[in-house]
Amino acid sequence: MSRKLASVQRIWKIEPIEGADRIELAYVLGWQCVVNKNQFAPTDLAVYFEIDSFLPVCSEFEFLRASSYRKTDIMGEGFRLKTQKFRGQVSQGLLLPLSKFPEIPADIEVGSDVTELLNVRKWEMEVRATSGGTITGDLPGSIPHTDETRVQAEPELIKEFAGLKYYISTKMDGSSHSVSIDEDGFHVTGHNYEYKDDGKSDFYNLVNERGYKEKLEAFKLKENLASLTVQGEFCAPGIQKNRLKLKKPEWYVFTVMENGKRVGLDRMLEICKELEFDVVPIEEIDTDLPAKYPTVEALLERADGDYPNGGKKEGIVIRPVEPVFSTTISAALSMKVVSNKYLLKNDD
Repeated sequence: MSRKLASVQRIWKIEPIEGADRIELAYVLGWQCVVNKNQFAPTDLAVYFEIDSFLPVCSEFEFLRASSYRKTDIMGEGFRLKTQKFRGQVSQGLLLPLSKFPEIPADIEVGSDVTELLNVRKWEMEVRATSGGTITGDLPGSIPHTDETRVQAEPELIKEFAGLKYYISTKMDGSSHSVSIDEDGFHVTGHNYEYKDDGKSDFYNLVNERGYKEKLEAFKLKENLASLTVQGEFCAPGIQKNRLKLKKPEWYVFTVMENGKRVGLDRMLEICKELEFDVVPIEEIDTDLPAKYPTVEALLERADGDYPNGGKKEGIVIRPVEPVFSTTISAALSMKVVSNKYLLKNDD
């Protein structure tokens, strides 16, 4: 499911900010945004722009120039939205009245995605776009994108865990990379592209150094599989400011797919043990998530913490122990909870 960076949403609550005369809090989905006082009322429709959005340079967003203007060789110029704090309150994203965008139809439905209509792009950090190596093409069909849905964007996901056995893993702060073997051969990819083995990819160098290709080939043959895909977070000095404080590159597996289907937790651990792959740390295994963490706020509190070496933890990922299809996101049920403390400290 592609991420709705800009969408039409209904504001469900307005709250005052203590000591603030000109601003207040508006709530949409599971997010809270600082807005101008009396700009919105509960039940109003508005255009919500998520954090990580990169807005085009145009008059509607010009008021963001002093705080949010960015220009890079990779992204060009625009306005980058990130988590901020005003009068002690976290603000995540941007809410603007529908009236500012005449190109949006008057009869548009709540939840409609207007990302492309408003020319909004996802902000990509320089390291994400340049660390992989020489690009040979887009992701092969056997390797899905690894974007997890943030719980604030789809709070209803919490209810879908009712009665299910679930596990919580640590969200490692690095760059998503995958290895896969199928009828077309062996593939090494980053978040969006497949890469060439020409010595320019740090991750491909790690793959060669540790014999990942040979391990996947042997396992695929032994298990008589048509395809095998392993996805994980590549963490190393020089990537995402190395907040894990590693001295050498490491790769932490979070997904294994056999013949195109995601396997459950026990099977993933079994496969990774046989292949000698490290797995993302498993923090908790329990049953009925909404009984323990019924709200977005409870999960945000659960997401806080530090990595073993002292860096602020990015957050957590929550999945059923055995894969379950989610009708909310039209994909396997899974969600991430990124720590607000991490975002305020590291979101640059």
